[in-house]
Amino acid sequence: MDFDTTFNEEYRPLVGYCHRLCGDRDTAEDVAQEAMVRLFERDVDGSPAGIRAWLFKTATHLIRDRYRVEGNRKRLLSENPVMPTESESPDNVLEQAEKRARARRALDAMPTRDREMLLMRYSGFSYREIAETVDVAATSVGTLLARAERRFIDVLAAAGEPA
Repeated sequence: MDFDTTFNEEYRPLVGYCHRLCGDRDTAEDVAQEAMVRLFERDVDGSPAGIRAWLFKTATHLIRDRYRVEGNRKRLLSENPVMPTESESPDNVLEQAEKRARARRALDAMPTRDREMLLMRYSGFSYREIAETVDVAATSVGTLLARAERRFIDVLAAAGEPA
C-alpha cells in the first residue's frame, strides 16, 4: 500500500463521511486524520477497497468513542457540578497567613507532647490513635487535650495575640 496515494484518494471522502456522521467539520477532520494515522502506524495491507473499508470503519468507531466519552463527561459534570469559587482578597490571604504564623509560633513554644496531641486532634485523629502515638492511656486523652488547648491560649495571650 502506498500511503500517500491512499491519503490523497481517501482523505476528502473520509472527512465528508465523518462530517455527515458527527455534524462538526473540525471533529470530522480530527477523526479522519486519526484514522489515517492509525492506518499508517499499523501498516494495514490489502486491496484499495479493503483499506477504504478499514478507514471508514475506524473513523466510525472513533466518532462513537468521542460521543461516549462526551456523554460520560456531561453525566459526570451534571452529577458533580463544578462550582466557581470566588478568589480571596489579598487582605484575607494576608490575614490567614498571619493567623497561621501566630499559631505556629504558639505551637513551637509549647511542650512537645501538647503540640503533637493538638496537631493530631485537629488533623482528624481519634483519641485512641492519639493515645497510641504519644503513649498515654486513651481515657486521659480528653483531659490532656483540654490542658493543651488551655496552654495554647495562654501562650497566645502571653504574646499579646488574640486567641
